[in-house]
Amino acid sequence: MNAGNLAPLWHRNPALVYLLGLSPLLGMSHSLVTALGLGIASLALIAAAAPLLAALRPRLSPELRIPAAVLLLATLAACVELLLQAFRLPLYQSLGVFLPLIAATGLTLLEAPGTAPAAARYGLATGFGYLLALSALGAIRELLAHGTLFRDLELLAGAGAAGWELRLLPAGYDFPFWALPAGGFITLGFLIALHRLGAADSVPPASAVRARVTDSQVPLEAP
Repeated sequence: MNAGNLAPLWHRNPALVYLLGLSPLLGMSHSLVTALGLGIASLALIAAAAPLLAALRPRLSPELRIPAAVLLLATLAACVELLLQAFRLPLYQSLGVFLPLIAATGLTLLEAPGTAPAAARYGLATGFGYLLALSALGAIRELLAHGTLFRDLELLAGAGAAGWELRLLPAGYDFPFWALPAGGFITLGFLIALHRLGAADSVPPASAVRARVTDSQVPLEAP
C-alpha cells in the first residue's frame, strides 16, 4: 500500500481535515462505546462503497458521478441500519438519527483511485482514519466526563459485557460538561489543532531547496 492510499489515515483524515460527518462525529462521541459503534459502521460502509464506486465511475458521465455516489452511499447506509437492527438493536437505538448521516463520510471516495483494488485499499484507509478520529474523540470525552473508558460496553459487545468498564479516575469523579455538545466542540478543536501541528511538522517547508556541491567552478547568475 503506497503513501497515497494511506493518506486518509492522517494527512487527509476525513474527520480532522475535511470535517465530513461532523454531526454524527460530535453527537456520538460522548462515550468510547458509541464512538466505536459508529466508527465500525462507517468503516463497513466506506469499505463496501469504494470498489463499487470505482467500478461504476467509467460507466457514468462526469455529471452523474456525484449523484450516483450519493445514492450508493445512502443505500449502503440503509443496509448498515438494517444489520444493526437485526444483530445489535440496543446499539442501533443508541445511535438513533445519526446513523444514516454516516453516508456523508464516504464522499471523500470521489478522490479514490480508478481501479477497484486501489480504491478498496483507499476506502479501508479512509474508514480506519474516521474510526481512529472518532474513537480518540470518544475516549477523551468519556474520560474527562466520567473518568472511565468502555462505559455501556453491552451496547457493542452484548449483554455479557453489562456493568464492565475501565475506571481511570477516582470513584465519584463526574464532569458532565465534556459529554455535552459544547465539550465535544472544544475537544474536537484541540484534536484538529494537534493534527495540523503534527501534519505541519511532517511536511518540509515549501522554500526548502536541495543543493549539490561539485568541483566545477560555475559562476552564479542572478535570476
